[in-house]
Amino acid sequence: MASIQPFRALRPRTDIASRVISPPYDVLTEDEARKLVDDNPLSFVHVIRPEVNLARGSDPHGQQAYRAARIQLDRLVEEGALIQDNSPRLYLYGQKMPIWGPDGKPAGYHEQVGLLACCSVDEYDKGLIRKHEHTRPDKVEDRTRHMEVLDAQVGLVFLAYREQPEITGILDQASTAQPEWTVTSEDGVQHSLWIVSDPQSIDSFKMAFESVPLLYVADGHHRSQSASRFAEKHPENTEARVFLAGIFPHSRLRVMAYNRLVADLAGHSSRSFLQRLGEHFDIRETESPVPCRRGIFTMYLQGRWYKLEPDPGVVPEDPVGSLDVSVLQEQVLGPILDIGDPRTDTRIKFVGGIRGHRALRMSVDNGEAAVAFHLFPTGMDQLLAVADAGRVMPPKSTWFEPKLRSGVVLRKLS
Repeated sequence: MASIQPFRALRPRTDIASRVISPPYDVLTEDEARKLVDDNPLSFVHVIRPEVNLARGSDPHGQQAYRAARIQLDRLVEEGALIQDNSPRLYLYGQKMPIWGPDGKPAGYHEQVGLLACCSVDEYDKGLIRKHEHTRPDKVEDRTRHMEVLDAQVGLVFLAYREQPEITGILDQASTAQPEWTVTSEDGVQHSLWIVSDPQSIDSFKMAFESVPLLYVADGHHRSQSASRFAEKHPENTEARVFLAGIFPHSRLRVMAYNRLVADLAGHSSRSFLQRLGEHFDIRETESPVPCRRGIFTMYLQGRWYKLEPDPGVVPEDPVGSLDVSVLQEQVLGPILDIGDPRTDTRIKFVGGIRGHRALRMSVDNGEAAVAFHLFPTGMDQLLAVADAGRVMPPKSTWFEPKLRSGVVLRKLS
């Protein structure tokens, strides 16, 4: 069973929510972060990327940065930009994102609504909240120290569960009410927050989630691991036994491709590179830069798009090995382009699918990269299968859109 708990949120004042909520800390460069705080003292970027409050070149992971984050959080509370609810509640978070067609025009919308609640560190430690990625100790330590100095959890862990009709019905019904606020962020995504304060409604959600056997970390592995680490370091703090999460039904999430750029062909000419590829792939020129289905990826090389389909027997029957990102790494990036560890090799760059195929083509055409690979998105069914098998996915396998914003809700730890 999945246990969820209501909490007393610190949240943006309704009339200024649009100025407070921000992209998550790990999708921003320092220049992007500094631009977001220009002329906006209310932006939550001041808290999650505190180096924007310091001189350029300051250590973003140093004690001075953590102290700056605490100062900014306290300031937002003292000025009334963040207000705290007077009783524990649950919250719904809805997002509506425009989908753009190949002609650059709107082709519809993606909508998702999830529950904001506290989840159990004990369940995470026992594997009832399953993971699919490795974490880096330095990043876990950074988020843990950030949490300690702020005395608060300020980032949502993005969780998913296998959709259940009962929970979907409760979510859909609750989200028909008037939201506390609705704002549109700079990327065109509409964000809405609902407050669930009625004890009976809270109990309905809690009882419904008792039938959910497992939760899955979709995004936020370092945030969830740091919550566990914080609880381990502070066993006396009962508030640290839970962490802040956004919990969404798996079928309503949108996963986009995580594409690859490679700086050079590792000594190959274009001709010899294509010959090597032809040993395990059917290669054909194509006018479509986007893969049409799982099991196929496209490649941009010297002004041409190619469709690559693995030969029979190349793809193993394995939840990790069968992923398109694994096939690309094991059959192309490693043996042909000499990229042994994509986590550390500086010759490879990862491009979120939100940037589209034009960004890949532009990078090759301007000489930034020699070749680009456009993947088909990893499916939520594949992510759940890998997590259920106790395995981990290759790095940069999934790109979720829309991103959960920071500053929508946070919670104090004392």
